[in-house]
Amino acid sequence: MEWVLAEALLELSRDPRVLLRTLCQGEASAERVETLHFLLQRLEDEAARGGGDALPEAAREVAAGYLVPLLRRLRARPAGAPDADPPAPSRRRLLRAAGAALRTCARLAGGSPLAAMLAEEALRDLRAAGAVPGLEGGAEAAVEVLAAVGPCLRPREDGPLLQRVAEAALALALAGDGEAAALAAGRLLPALGRGGGAALRAVWGGLVAPSGPGRVGPRLQVLSALAERLLPAPGEREAGPDARRCARFWRTVQAGLADAEDALTRKQARYLLQRAAEVSAEVSAEQGVPCTCGSGEANGPSLFWWSEEKKEELLKFWENYILIMETLEGNQIHVIKPVLPKLNSLFEYAVSEETGRWLLHPSWHLCVYKRMLESENKILAKEGVTHFLQLYETKVLPFSPELSEFIVGPLMDALSESSLYGRSPGQQIGSGSPLGLKLQRFLAAYVSLLPEELKSIFLLKWIRKMSSRQWCAVPILFLSKALASVPRCKALGLEGLLALRGVLQCTMATHQILLRGAAQCHLLHAAMNLVDVEEVSLSDISAFLMSLRQEESLGRGTALWTELCDWLRVNESCFGRPSTCGSLGLQETCSLNAYVKSLVQEYIRSPAWERENGRMPDWAEARLVALMVLLAVDVEGRKVQHSERQRTQNVLRLFLEPLLDALAKLGSNAYLPLRKTDRCLQALVTLLRTCSPKGASARDDAVPPLLQDLVASTTESISSFLLRRLTMNELSSVADLDRCHLYLQVFAELAGLPGKRGERGSPILRIIAPLRNASIRHLQDTDSGLVPTLGRQVQRAVSMAALAAVCEVCAALDQTPELQLDTPDAGPPEQLLAALPLGQRLQKPQPEEQSSLLEEPASSPGWGRIAAQYVHDQWACLAFLLKTHRALPPASEGALLDPVLPALQTPAQTLQAALAALTVLPSDRVLPVFRCMKLLVPQLLASSEPVCIEAFDMAWKIISTLSNTQLVFWSNLKAFVQFVFDTKVLTIAAKIKGQAYFKIKEIMHQMIEMSAVKTGVFNILVTHCCQSWVVPAPEVSQGSFSNAADYSELLLEACVFGTVFRRDQRLIQDVQAFIENLGHECAANVVIEKLSSHTFSTKREDRYVRVCAVKFLCLLDDSNASHKAFVEDLAIKLLEKEALVSSSRTRCYVNSQQHRVQNRVWQTLLVLFPRFDQNFLNRIIDKIFQAGFINNQASIKYYIEWIIILILHKFPQFLPKFWDCFSCGEEHLKTSICTFLSVLSHLDIITQNLPEKRLALRQALVIALQWGFSHNFSVRLYALVALNKAWGMCKTLRMGELDALASVIESSLSQVESTPGAGNAKRNWQRIQDHFFFAAFHPLQDYCLETIFHILPRLAGLVEDEWIAIDKFAKFTDLPSGAGAHRYLSATQLRELRPGDWAQQDAGSHSGEADNRSEWTDVQKKVIPGRHAAPDADLELAFQDRAAKLGKAISRLVVVASLIDKPTNLGGLCRTCEVFGAAALVVGSLQCVSDKQFQQLSVSAEQWLPLVEVKPPQLANYLRQKQAEGYTVIGVEQTARSTALTQYCFPERSLLLLGNEREGIPANLIQQLDVCVEIPQQGITRSLNVHVSGALLIWEYARQQLGRRGAQA
Repeated sequence: MEWVLAEALLELSRDPRVLLRTLCQGEASAERVETLHFLLQRLEDEAARGGGDALPEAAREVAAGYLVPLLRRLRARPAGAPDADPPAPSRRRLLRAAGAALRTCARLAGGSPLAAMLAEEALRDLRAAGAVPGLEGGAEAAVEVLAAVGPCLRPREDGPLLQRVAEAALALALAGDGEAAALAAGRLLPALGRGGGAALRAVWGGLVAPSGPGRVGPRLQVLSALAERLLPAPGEREAGPDARRCARFWRTVQAGLADAEDALTRKQARYLLQRAAEVSAEVSAEQGVPCTCGSGEANGPSLFWWSEEKKEELLKFWENYILIMETLEGNQIHVIKPVLPKLNSLFEYAVSEETGRWLLHPSWHLCVYKRMLESENKILAKEGVTHFLQLYETKVLPFSPELSEFIVGPLMDALSESSLYGRSPGQQIGSGSPLGLKLQRFLAAYVSLLPEELKSIFLLKWIRKMSSRQWCAVPILFLSKALASVPRCKALGLEGLLALRGVLQCTMATHQILLRGAAQCHLLHAAMNLVDVEEVSLSDISAFLMSLRQEESLGRGTALWTELCDWLRVNESCFGRPSTCGSLGLQETCSLNAYVKSLVQEYIRSPAWERENGRMPDWAEARLVALMVLLAVDVEGRKVQHSERQRTQNVLRLFLEPLLDALAKLGSNAYLPLRKTDRCLQALVTLLRTCSPKGASARDDAVPPLLQDLVASTTESISSFLLRRLTMNELSSVADLDRCHLYLQVFAELAGLPGKRGERGSPILRIIAPLRNASIRHLQDTDSGLVPTLGRQVQRAVSMAALAAVCEVCAALDQTPELQLDTPDAGPPEQLLAALPLGQRLQKPQPEEQSSLLEEPASSPGWGRIAAQYVHDQWACLAFLLKTHRALPPASEGALLDPVLPALQTPAQTLQAALAALTVLPSDRVLPVFRCMKLLVPQLLASSEPVCIEAFDMAWKIISTLSNTQLVFWSNLKAFVQFVFDTKVLTIAAKIKGQAYFKIKEIMHQMIEMSAVKTGVFNILVTHCCQSWVVPAPEVSQGSFSNAADYSELLLEACVFGTVFRRDQRLIQDVQAFIENLGHECAANVVIEKLSSHTFSTKREDRYVRVCAVKFLCLLDDSNASHKAFVEDLAIKLLEKEALVSSSRTRCYVNSQQHRVQNRVWQTLLVLFPRFDQNFLNRIIDKIFQAGFINNQASIKYYIEWIIILILHKFPQFLPKFWDCFSCGEEHLKTSICTFLSVLSHLDIITQNLPEKRLALRQALVIALQWGFSHNFSVRLYALVALNKAWGMCKTLRMGELDALASVIESSLSQVESTPGAGNAKRNWQRIQDHFFFAAFHPLQDYCLETIFHILPRLAGLVEDEWIAIDKFAKFTDLPSGAGAHRYLSATQLRELRPGDWAQQDAGSHSGEADNRSEWTDVQKKVIPGRHAAPDADLELAFQDRAAKLGKAISRLVVVASLIDKPTNLGGLCRTCEVFGAAALVVGSLQCVSDKQFQQLSVSAEQWLPLVEVKPPQLANYLRQKQAEGYTVIGVEQTARSTALTQYCFPERSLLLLGNEREGIPANLIQQLDVCVEIPQQGITRSLNVHVSGALLIWEYARQQLGRRGAQA
């Protein structure tokens, strides 16, 4: 058409100058310039035939007078300027047309002079545009000019200019931003490179020059554009660079394969790799010259090499490699998994069998793993990690530095994802992470294969990587466990030990205490395995041990402690001796005993540089001394086979002699330095707390009693010192309050030593009375008329704290303050009560009363903490006295009290004071107030209900605002539950049925809701209530059980409790179960078990709520009327709950919350069933049968069928109701008949208690035969199972009256067995017969908790969260196990069965998609759509007068499908193009038209659509030709610069290039695309067939064109 236009213009005038001058007049437009270009091309053809001497001059006039000014105007305007610039698509079209016309003019004008002039000018503009922001449009125009005239420059004469142009173009292209950069890389550089010479050398030099870390995308874009010059075929080779021999070229390709974020860059890298392999094969075949490119490493493997001898192996290697990389683009595991075995073959090709060395650099393999590890698909990332970790299980790979860098880099980054460590499907809970086990094996194998000199370097990098980030609890645990599994070697010195300490700090970031403790245990194991003891000193080891939390990991008496002692004993003489002093100033010695002795001496000795500033010493030094003393004692004890008590005592005395001497002088030497006394007492407290062993050998341990005996000799001195310091006004500063806390800790520890209870002459007990009396005197001193000084206020705080400590000690010793010890003036307890000014607070002293500038100012925020502690101590004393004496005033508000008790005028006022205290106390100080409330509320609930409700509200507000990770949360929650849900409180509230009753229920439901986010809250509530409601002995008041009936909602919710956990929550629970299963092997289990309940509880799992409820129900007595009434009420509420859930409109998916609740309801009803009598069953039997009619999940149907069988077995009177169920209409039975037929299949159990079975058997046969002829295949199977059972019983009873039915029954049963060709029918019949419910399950013998809660859920396919192992009931010791109420363990072999492949019909069926799936014959890579919004609403497409337009192109759309191979896709595209009126369809070969598959989809469309043949190698020239004709080349490809289809406006002249089904659009053709369009996507699949993708774009083009025509009309 363009040719016809040019001929028509020439017909008007044969003078080209006139025509050219005419076209150059008027407003410049893309159409005008394109017409000018066509005319110039036509004139160029004529000039080639020898005509037209005036053409050169005319061409120069057009170039200088029209095209250059036009391009100059376009260059001068910034891109996006608001002036009269055309829109961006039209501007680009105009630029391209002007450039093409200018190129033709340069050729017509003689080429070089004009081209050189234009190139110089454009080069100046290009550099100027790059230096001025906003002139990107100028750069774009300059590049277009350079691309047009560059090929006309002479390589020899214009060499310097070509070099400068190439350098400028390369700099612009590598900048990588904007249209100008894309033009430079895609058009200018290829145009210059095709000329070779200086330009190509300049570009290549810039590409391979060393540079900083830049973006690899632009570099690969340039390389791809120059691939034909840098990687030429044998016949095209000229003198120039060979990219295959350049290491930087290959490193760039690898970076594109592994690190590029956009798909286009990765495709360009694959293209370069594929072309290099193809060129190498051709060159070696033709010339036989090998090619090698080293990696730059000494004696390292080559990055790339080729030889004719290894051609086949190398071709196979690179073919598989490129296939894997292409497949990874799909990002879909089901597509990638079949290709992964080829990855194993890559290692076989890359490692020499003869030498065991790398033939190809391993960095190629690592590119594959990096792509997998960095995938957004976590399943694919896990597959990549797993595949890499399994390498060393089957292969021995040579060492490579890059392999080590990959392990401590991308691999460890990937291992930080917690979800990788989940269990495999079907794996038992607590069995451990498969990936964690693989990680252990891998690290052990890899380190073992490393050379000795490299082990320490690698392990140090591994450990530093672990300490370089904040890890989640699960990854750091398994990484530490893997490190501990490394075989013993001397790999780590002091630097490595310090790095391990950094890792220990990382473990502290998690709130999961058990995981944190286990990780610390593994890190200590790793230190003992890997540290070179000759490189570290004992002080280094002790500093490392101090980084561990002894209360979480390193507990004395555990297996880990014993292993540490053995390690110290074996290496005692090998530790290094550093030249520097330790942290305590002592010079190192090699002997452990000498080191510990020196450590204690230096600790007791006050350094000369220490100043007496009044502050407490750091406790860390005391913990260090205590730890090392105990370790040294235990090490000494393990040096002999049987530890001798005398030897241990001597060693302990040797170590502690300086400490004991100092403690013995405390009472007599008043001039001992304050810090020295503090250090001694800190060490004493720490020793006494840590010496008790945590393991099972506590009874045989001689160290605690020996230590206590040694300390006993100093208690007289310590007691005198404590009494003097606490009562003689010696504590007068703010810092002294911390010292007071230390003294009271010493007091409590000494008072609690074994053997001292009941010894009236014990020195520490003798100071109780004087300490109490002195404290009371200080508190009663009101300082009337005096401003409170700092000293007086501090002494008041000390006195109150001392009284609280006395109360705690007396409570621990079961003593009371009036106990007459050695002091006869102890006084009555009322003195202590009178000394508790509950309404007073500790006033802040005046600032001018400060006595030392070194002291903490009393006005600082720290004084609030002191005042809060003062209030706390008041309530601690009151709680003890109320509990001990019950000395409460009468409840009457009007009663007057003895004035000696001003602090407790009435219980109501005391409760009001408690509420006021809660408003000022921090959350970690409210515990004693809660304890007082527990004693006050029961006495006030009946008379002062509003105050009690206010107490409930305020206390719950405190609890609800706490986090469950705070240590105080659990102790406060437990105290809250004890006072709100106290037996007396519940009884009174239920009796009066006032607001308190409903408030308690409201709090109960709020606690249940809180349990969804704070696991363990409901556990504490239900455990407390069940413990207080159950009646274990006759002497306990029977009234407490009435609360169970009044608050039965609690038991109801407990029976069905359990949330659906998120995946991360389930993972934490799995890992905790794994650690717990390790038992004593993991020291964290032993140590953390000893923690108090407020820090950790092993029974916080949601399962334990149901375990507690079930055990409570099992303890109920059948003969007890109240128990029986409670059970019946609970059963009715359970059925109502089930009916409510079943009627929900929410669909009951398998393992959904609705499914689980229903499941739990029927489990509980089965537990309660033995307590049901006939009268009660008469009330609920209809509801149970009605549940059978509902379409339920399989597990629910099993429970319903089971309970119906039990009912009919125990009470055959209900058989008529059961037979009636089969009489309902077919519509009512269509989803439930199988349930009742399943019940019927256990006819032998049902009729066991029937005296006359014949009538029941006859009825069963009739029903089974009737349903055996159902049109539904599943129903027929169930009916045949029931028929088989009934007929077998009939034959056993020899029922002759049924002989008439014998032939029908026998034929029905034999037909399904012997039906020929009925493969599925026969197989399903066998499957249902082998199903556990019909083959192995016995409703009576299998009736036990194990079957109900573990076996049947497992066999029914419930998620493992719903399995309650029977050992959970045994571990839950808060409630006793009922004697004989229920069997716990199954008596049959049902537990040995595995889940079958037959499920109840209502569970849903899944098509056998996997059975019909064809094997992979190839790996397709289809178009990967983008992720954008859905397209706009379609416009109505109406083609009128269709017949008149047959065979004519109604649009300017050209669809190029030359890259498509499959005839089906080509046939579909042909039909689509014809329907929507495309101008032409371009195919790779016209022979495809004769293919039958093509014809089946095209349905003769090829007869009405122009087909053009363009073979794939000719595509590049064809696209350039169409671009010169004004077409915009559009590709369907996802790149960083892709435009969404919904946002793209198609030009009228559009050429749509479709990619290959497998490879997409080749990288060399992507350079020629004007725009990339991606299809919006909403789903997950991320893959569209190429025909579908093309059809979507063709339709969108047609839709837009129709819209424009409609607008014009």
